[in-house]
Amino acid sequence: FPWILRDYVSETLDLTDPSVFRDLSKPIGVANERHARDVKENFEDPTGTVDKFHYGTHYSNAAGVMHYLIRTEPFTTLHIQLQSGRFDCSDRQFHSVPAAWQARMENPVDVKELIPEFFYFPEFLENQNGFDLGCLQLSNEKVGDVVLPRWARSREDFIYQHRKALESEYVSAHLHEWIDLIFGYKQRGPAAVEALNIFY
Repeated sequence: FPWILRDYVSETLDLTDPSVFRDLSKPIGVANERHARDVKENFEDPTGTVDKFHYGTHYSNAAGVMHYLIRTEPFTTLHIQLQSGRFDCSDRQFHSVPAAWQARMENPVDVKELIPEFFYFPEFLENQNGFDLGCLQLSNEKVGDVVLPRWARSREDFIYQHRKALESEYVSAHLHEWIDLIFGYKQRGPAAVEALNIFY
């Protein structure tokens, strides 16, 4: 599923305002305009040893699913196995929806899209099992439940509003553009190169 919003800081979410939505015609790696130049430059491979690509990782993979579902078994155990028997560094864990979006805006290498649970499963946002996920380095804040956008009053409200956004007029009018990138004609070939949408 795509990141559909770009407003995770406002007190209220106005789904009639197009500026709260992500541009679905662009890959998540260039959702921030500043990244488009870097992604184009990185497409060049002077050695010719590998096929050219814009992104060295993928928008959907098992590690990304475990990243989002770290608080929910069996994904907790799978995450620990992937990290050689321990939880990953707290700062790299999924601990905040606004921070996860901000990471996409600051780092073109982080190209994870969303998973369906963001639209129906509020429990994945809660540390119901009390896992010790450590503390963030800068704030020393303990990682527990996922921090929600200010416009969400609860986990259930986040899911409700996020699904409402997914089903909004804006997304209905533009979702096909994202589908072209992920499942359609812009996933390979010249159209994918032009769209900055080539993955390793």
